[in-house]
Amino acid sequence: MPTAAREYVDFWLENSVHAAEQPGLKGASQNVDELVDRLVEGAKGQGITREALETEVGDLAEYIRDKLATANRAEHDRRK
Repeated sequence: MPTAAREYVDFWLENSVHAAEQPGLKGASQNVDELVDRLVEGAKGQGITREALETEVGDLAEYIRDKLATANRAEHDRRK
C-alpha cells in the first residue's frame, strides 16, 4: 500500500510536470530546482516532510529531472 508521501509525489507530478509544449524545444522549460521547491512546499502543507518524500523516491531533483525527460521524449515521439 502506498504511503501518503508516495501518493502525494505521484499526484503532484501528474499535475505539475509536463513536456515542453513549444515545437522545436529540446526539453521542458520548467526549472527543476523550482519544481523541487514547489513539491516540498506543497507536501509541507499536507504534513509531509522532505525526508519522507526522499525516502519514497530518492533525490528529488534527479527524480523530477527523469520525469521531465520521460515526458519530453513521449511528447517528441507523439509529434513524429
